[in-house]
Amino acid sequence: MWPYLTVPLAASLNPMRKQFFISSLVLLCSTACAGAQETSASSPLKPRVKTVFLHALPPLDGTRLQVTAVEVTYPPGGSSLPHTHPCPVIGYVLHGAVRMQVQGAPQSLYKAGESFYEPPNGIHLVSKNASTQEPAIFLAYFICDHSAPLSTEVPQSKQER
Repeated sequence: MWPYLTVPLAASLNPMRKQFFISSLVLLCSTACAGAQETSASSPLKPRVKTVFLHALPPLDGTRLQVTAVEVTYPPGGSSLPHTHPCPVIGYVLHGAVRMQVQGAPQSLYKAGESFYEPPNGIHLVSKNASTQEPAIFLAYFICDHSAPLSTEVPQSKQER
């Protein structure tokens, strides 16, 4: 199974703190992801900040938010069977390149340093390593507001619709 980290965001927060936390998260995301701009550092000690992903999320229940980060490693030529996720997924490729396709969208190639988005319950038809020579590694961030398996295989009959 994939190594993962689960962080319950709202479990121990009172309603005021929960609202503050959600507002802060939205502000942080909108500030960090406010366009594909890169800031240059004025000294070698300052960090370079580059937006790598920006996408609106569907409405979520803020009282039960949870983020799970999963590291996925495909061996050379490796792939997943068609599947679906119950929550929005943001992927970030760490090494190599992956081919991805959600039903109704074109197949895309994502290389190290690039990000992708999968809508909740979208049928993920293609998820595979683009190389037969080297592994591909990506992080998948699941943003969920309910408890469910993070991935479910899709029967052949649903893949053809």
